[in-house]
Amino acid sequence: MTSIPERVAVLGTGLIGASIAMAATRVGCTVTGWDADPSVAARAGERAGFEPAGSLEVAVDGADIVVICTPIAAVAGLAERALSAAPHAVVTDTASIKTPIAAAVLPSLDAPRFVPGHPMGGSERSGPEHAAPSLVDDIVWVLTPTGSSDPAQVDLLAGWIGRIGARVLRMTPERHDRLVAFISHLPQVASTALMALAATEEAGEPEILLLAAGGFRDLTRLASSDPVLWSEILRANADQITAALDLYIDRLTALRRDIANADADAIERTFVFAKSARLKLATKPNVRAGVAVLQVPVPDRPGALASLTASLGVGGVNIEDLQIVHSPEGGRGTVHLTVAGADADPAAEILRGASFDPIRLA
Repeated sequence: MTSIPERVAVLGTGLIGASIAMAATRVGCTVTGWDADPSVAARAGERAGFEPAGSLEVAVDGADIVVICTPIAAVAGLAERALSAAPHAVVTDTASIKTPIAAAVLPSLDAPRFVPGHPMGGSERSGPEHAAPSLVDDIVWVLTPTGSSDPAQVDLLAGWIGRIGARVLRMTPERHDRLVAFISHLPQVASTALMALAATEEAGEPEILLLAAGGFRDLTRLASSDPVLWSEILRANADQITAALDLYIDRLTALRRDIANADADAIERTFVFAKSARLKLATKPNVRAGVAVLQVPVPDRPGALASLTASLGVGGVNIEDLQIVHSPEGGRGTVHLTVAGADADPAAEILRGASFDPIRLA
């Protein structure tokens, strides 16, 4: 093992795997990739700039770091093979559930070189075509070393993760699974259930989805996620997710009661508390001074968005996040721009000078 990992093998080259490969290549690592589906590996290799390997063993040969980016059920078996075929490599994974994976790999004699992990980045999209190195930029990458993990190997892996642009957070597998049930799995369930409810109502009210505005579209964005992937995740973390759902249902029930009783004070307290918490949730953790959100109507024509972003770039304003909400009526849309709080007024002034009409939302 070298003191600075230079050779990286990515097993599973979909959205996450290809994005990690691109981020590693960006900092000068030599990357190999393998996928059970050769066509996926070929597309990922073309996008990420690596030559796909013909087998897992070829991919990990000589690797310093092996990153397994496959569905949960495949991780333990691939980890065992990688640990055997790459006797000096640190092996990690990116699955969103950690406890069952850690337990499955522990019997291995090479378990000290296995460090479970979970990069907290992704998209409702899938496939290497949507990969980008920015997917790992400044995200939290959780490492959940087990009692068998070698601390030196954990430190080496953490250093490499920081090198490719992410921020390491360490915790136990059990704590990880409880926390992601709330901030990752529960939002997926809520989004899917809301979209399914609206689609069911559409049978009797065919115009209902034509009325869908930005709020509904934002809340149901996750409903377009991979059904097979999420079925596996929910079943693997069933105990933690059902506990989170019970607490969420309690909150909904309390709010329902306040609405039914027309209790204005109670309703407002709920909204004030939630709004205050949401405003503390910065789009990027490195925006120390806080953020501001600008709503900008834009015409639906070629070059409109480019003009908006170029104007801010020329003016020296960095865009922290950007979301586009298309109008159901067509012909126009709305861009939600997140900028550092100190840049809100300059950004608005720049946009007005470019013939846009921004409104500050937060």
